[in-house]
Amino acid sequence: MAADALTLERVKTLFAALKETMVSNRDYLIELDGVMGDGDLGLTMSNAFSAAADETAALEETDLGKVFTKGGMAMAKAAPSTMGTLMGTGFMRGGRAVREKTGLELADMAEFWRGFVDGLMERGKAKPGDKTIIDSLDPAAAALEKAAAEGKSLSAGFADAAAAAAEGCERTKTMAAQFGRMAYNQEKSLDKIDPGAVVGSLLIKTFADVIAR
Repeated sequence: MAADALTLERVKTLFAALKETMVSNRDYLIELDGVMGDGDLGLTMSNAFSAAADETAALEETDLGKVFTKGGMAMAKAAPSTMGTLMGTGFMRGGRAVREKTGLELADMAEFWRGFVDGLMERGKAKPGDKTIIDSLDPAAAALEKAAAEGKSLSAGFADAAAAAAEGCERTKTMAAQFGRMAYNQEKSLDKIDPGAVVGSLLIKTFADVIAR
């Protein structure tokens, strides 16, 4: 296994950090989602990632694809709302893309996030430009693929991905919502950042921060 790779312990650390990220941003996400949505996004994400962290903390599974899959299953069970289901689907599909691997290098993580995004698009029927989480995660997946092709390190690749996700998130201000309650107020949704895209950006930034340690 290459030194520049995610191991089981680092994956567990990732899930613990994701829990911390979503719990600490719970009120912020509630506020964002309350503008045009149901206002429950912060609770959904904190519940989902708390369950995933608890599920994976004690695992001794060597197949990291299975670890991500089990984390996703825990999310879907703990937060059976639209976003909870989508997040669970993403981690399960990403896990499927890297199954039977005991260490994850940058190329593997590019496959993980492409599987994650494809899973969300298939399950949620959204595409880039629809003002959803896809608008932060799809650019991040593309940045990881590009970084892997260029032979960059794992940390450098995720730094690129975090920047791409943040830029994609910001671009949602120029988009009209196509899904959820915001879709009924498309003009009013302009100039407002998409809460789901913020979740996507937080996800990638957390990965980048843990990997950079």
